[in-house]
Amino acid sequence: MKLLIRNLARSITEDELKILFGGYGTVQSCDLVLDKVTAESKGFAFVEMPKTKEAHAAIKALNGKTVANKIIRVKKAIN
Repeated sequence: MKLLIRNLARSITEDELKILFGGYGTVQSCDLVLDKVTAESKGFAFVEMPKTKEAHAAIKALNGKTVANKIIRVKKAIN
């Protein structure tokens, strides 16, 4: 299941996201969206978790959680 994570702190890294979501299961991929000109985070990312049950657990636990002083939003990405 592919998840959309929004309202991320600009300082967060892909490795930090992998660790955060890895606490709920296997993370297949993590793509932090970067600005093409500045190479800085745009404040959102996609995390793919192969097991639906683990992905739902991550959504439930992390949606609305404060990470790096920002309240993140986590939901299933629309394909």
